[in-house]
Amino acid sequence: MTISLLALAIWVAIAASGVPRTFAEQKAISAAAFEISGPYTYENLSVFLIHGQDKIKDKHFVTLQQAMQQKKVIVHETSNVNELAVENISADEVYIQSGDIVKGGRQDRLITYDFVVPPKSGKMPIAAFCVEHGRWQARGHEAVAYFASSDTQVATKDLKLAAKYRMDQGEVWKNVGVAQRRLASSVGAPVASAESRSSLQLTLENKKVEESSNNYTQKLLPIIEGKRDVIGYAFAINGKVNSADIYASRDLFQKLWPKLLKASVVEALAEPANGKKPVPVTPEAVKACLADAEKGKRSEKDVTSRIKMVTQETDQNLLFETRDRELKDAWLHRNYVNK
Repeated sequence: MTISLLALAIWVAIAASGVPRTFAEQKAISAAAFEISGPYTYENLSVFLIHGQDKIKDKHFVTLQQAMQQKKVIVHETSNVNELAVENISADEVYIQSGDIVKGGRQDRLITYDFVVPPKSGKMPIAAFCVEHGRWQARGHEAVAYFASSDTQVATKDLKLAAKYRMDQGEVWKNVGVAQRRLASSVGAPVASAESRSSLQLTLENKKVEESSNNYTQKLLPIIEGKRDVIGYAFAINGKVNSADIYASRDLFQKLWPKLLKASVVEALAEPANGKKPVPVTPEAVKACLADAEKGKRSEKDVTSRIKMVTQETDQNLLFETRDRELKDAWLHRNYVNK
């Protein structure tokens, strides 16, 4: 009895101190614990907000986009298509998310895995895939030795899975081309840039693509305003659940929200409804996908000595979970994908 009381007292003290839960404790916080609101719908895109507790409220990361804009991080070209080097020259911790596109160098790349770059890191290798086929020299006035910006996330589920799940460069290039063709058909105009026709980044900067995207984002970007417990979102296109992203930090989700939404909007543009009215998706359907993914067969991969990715897979869904050993193996980000 005394031991039980002591254990209870220790648990209460840890909880009150704000120390992150261990992975075993945090794992119990599953899809059933999240509240899902929505849908918030525009055209063929339905967005759901995921509400929950902030698990690392005292931890504040700088995103890759912010860090590059503020000159806190340098992403170096290595002349290896599938590996870059990232260098944090600031006193902040920088969070990089799988699918972040870096523009410039010898070819635009997407980052393969979630990654945390510690302060004053020196050069650290980071896995990448090329999202621009053929170019291997400076483009215009861009620097070739490093990358200039990271303002976009890779769009389309097939392209994301080609990099993060199948890890196939040929499939990545193939799905860049598929996305470009679908976007061109959707906006009714060519979307490949004369500067580099194979560049996904330049396609995302295409005027017609941006104009069409703005119609969605103006409607959907404000939906998180005034909601202080939103830690993630899910989305459906044409009546089918696509994927979801949930974060242990509300602050991190809010910083990433515009970039995440833009990628979802581009994917919706690439899959027009063509006049068909989809069956509405419910929050219960979203939660069912999340819960199914959490039952999947599990595998692990060390990304760095600090970051580990746990993958769970069922016949219909995938869960990619990023864990941070410096936070007692707690998860930072959960990415759910409905196959």
